[in-house]
Amino acid sequence: MTRFILTADEMRAAEAAAIAAGTPAYTLMERAGAGAAEAIWRFAGPMPALVLCGPGNNGGDGYVIARLLRARGLQVTVAALAEPRSDDAHTARAAWDGPVVALADAHPAPLLIDALFGTGLTRGLDAEVHGALTRLASAAQIRAAIDLPSGVATDDGRVLSPVPDCELTVTFGAMKPSHLLQPAARHMGRVVVADIGIEAASRLIEVARPRLRSPGPDDHKYTRGLVTIIAGAMPGASILAATAAARAGAGAVRLQAETVVPGVPAAIVQNGKGPLDRLDDPRIGALLAGCGLPADKGGRRLLDAALATGRPLVLDAGALQILADGGLERLADQPRRPILTPHDGEFAKLFGEGAGSKVERARAAAAAIDAVVVYKGADTVIAHPDGRAAICRDMSNWLASAGTGDVLAGIIAAVRAAGLPAFEAAQAGVWLQGRAAELAGPAFIADDLVAHLRQSYSECV
Repeated sequence: MTRFILTADEMRAAEAAAIAAGTPAYTLMERAGAGAAEAIWRFAGPMPALVLCGPGNNGGDGYVIARLLRARGLQVTVAALAEPRSDDAHTARAAWDGPVVALADAHPAPLLIDALFGTGLTRGLDAEVHGALTRLASAAQIRAAIDLPSGVATDDGRVLSPVPDCELTVTFGAMKPSHLLQPAARHMGRVVVADIGIEAASRLIEVARPRLRSPGPDDHKYTRGLVTIIAGAMPGASILAATAAARAGAGAVRLQAETVVPGVPAAIVQNGKGPLDRLDDPRIGALLAGCGLPADKGGRRLLDAALATGRPLVLDAGALQILADGGLERLADQPRRPILTPHDGEFAKLFGEGAGSKVERARAAAAAIDAVVVYKGADTVIAHPDGRAAICRDMSNWLASAGTGDVLAGIIAAVRAAGLPAFEAAQAGVWLQGRAAELAGPAFIADDLVAHLRQSYSECV
């Protein structure tokens, strides 16, 4: 199921469309409050609660939440920043008959619910508001944010004011970019999307579990996908990539190096006739170049040969370093859309620092070179030249270790060789690696990821 990610403007448009279609605005607020109250109740259980209500509709949601939690038997107090400024928030405030105190005078409670500011915040909190929020949050056992933690921008992951860490964030209708983009995402805790009965679509989606096919009775190794890997100077990188490709469903993996590489699983073909041998094989479903590839004259020769094949390309590491030194425009002439997998440093060398969110920069980069760009990180963004983009949620921080990029490149090459289009193959590869990391647990190394790919893949067929 596609999960759309909406910007602040897209969310406002979706709400306006629902209202124009006959759903009263206050009904949407009641639905939001009911969804949030249910999620908070399930997460925190019965404990005294303090609900911080701002003057806008986010505060209106807070009054609804307070009323519904009180109806469940909780001891609830509202701390108001100011009187409501919208008609719907006024209506929600009028329906609340419990205690209300000024934000500055509020006493802490075990459960803190932040409904001060939600979607659309454009500046940091005033010092007094920030101080009160920090004081009350630091004394709470559980902190829940409504829509977004107060102090977070909606669309680009920026933290406009220092934000307390939340254990739960409840948003409405759809995820927003800052639920997944760093540095904001690290403060969200568990993110729950409450259904409020609106329909909306976006060109930004969340990476979801892919649907991959199992081999049929008429399949053979080449119909399942032949991955060819051009080995670089560091054999470990190529071994990781080749083994990952084999474990990610490739029917055949061919590792091409100057000599036979020791330590490679027997199922991986090595001919030892050099990295350029048999690059004209029409059965190649994906060609991976860059893992351990040196950014020297020899590396450039190998990359030039890869670019000349016209096969579906996955370019990583050393190949990206070479392209950053010149020749990036050659990717636009490829007959099959390449996939690039840069991390932050490589992305900056390839495309510059730029402005805008990570999503905007990835989209601009993909459009500039007519390639799919996998902008790696804790908030990996995958961008297509036509403006489609996807963000992967909850990437393990333990992926920040040597060799994990080689594993990802091998996985993407495998699913690309199996026939998935470049954008879908990149998403599938990122999901498979992320799930393998989850299965591996903490303190894993890249080799451990490969060991868990079988389970990760099995969940998609």
